[in-house]
Amino acid sequence: MTALETLLPAPLDLRGYRAGTPQRAGALTMVPIWGPERPGIVPPRSGLKLKRVVGYGQVELLNGAREGVAIVPLHIGYIQDAAQNHALCSAALMGAGQTRRFDDACCVQAGQGGYLEGRDQWFFVLPVELRAKALGLRGRRDYAKLWPDISELNAACGLPSRGHLEQILSRKRATLTQFQSRLELLPGQLGALFFVGDRFAGLELAPDPGYFAEVWMALVCFAYGVAAWRAEPARAGAAPYDAGSLAELRAELARDRAARQAEVASWLPAPAGDVRMVEEERYLDLRLSTVTGDGLAGQVVTEHGRPVYASLFASR
Repeated sequence: MTALETLLPAPLDLRGYRAGTPQRAGALTMVPIWGPERPGIVPPRSGLKLKRVVGYGQVELLNGAREGVAIVPLHIGYIQDAAQNHALCSAALMGAGQTRRFDDACCVQAGQGGYLEGRDQWFFVLPVELRAKALGLRGRRDYAKLWPDISELNAACGLPSRGHLEQILSRKRATLTQFQSRLELLPGQLGALFFVGDRFAGLELAPDPGYFAEVWMALVCFAYGVAAWRAEPARAGAAPYDAGSLAELRAELARDRAARQAEVASWLPAPAGDVRMVEEERYLDLRLSTVTGDGLAGQVVTEHGRPVYASLFASR
């Protein structure tokens, strides 16, 4: 696979990260990534909680850990029973025990009120089709700001054209979760490259394998699974191998894997050109920055120039 440093702008240092063998599930290809770990970061499922919905477009998150900084994943959203569903436009850094209010959240469920019941909540990451728009809307206080794009995505999925993202995330959840069962999260994996069809869709890096395991379903099923579901190819019977022995079969499989790796490597975008990084916030030595330009967008968290977290996606 091509070196990962071609995807991120200087001065980020991706030495030590390595990509593994591609896995494919329909139109979705995932390439696992291993690399240096940064322990002590609070993971999103066991450490973060949506404490309450203050009002339309206003939510409070809690880092419930006794120690450790929480990195709030970029474009995390919550589905709740009998309450308004929201997603964040930006990642964030939160200290241990901190409650933080976000006033620029996107309401992703038009015209449905209610109150939060913590026991019924689960989180997702916005589908990649919405992520560039949501990133550009950070800081803007307008709870309905993503509804037109959600309506457009619903229509593209053959669903009623409404600002209700749960039409996809909840009603199509059984279909989308198939990607989780068809792609394997590997021991020690802390990141992945995602491709939809033959196009680069995103790069995700976590501080450690535990963090990545907790965000895995949200990424595979929702952030990238929606686009893959829409692009799902017609199923065809697998071509049989002509091997006459076990040794010949193994040789043919090895050739197939090598050819597949070369093919996926050719899908990577060209080395980043006009890409800009702008620091948004900091906590101790951690720096959260927004990346934009040259068909790439997203956010990264660095520590002394080394990436701790990254969520970057194709912006066109």
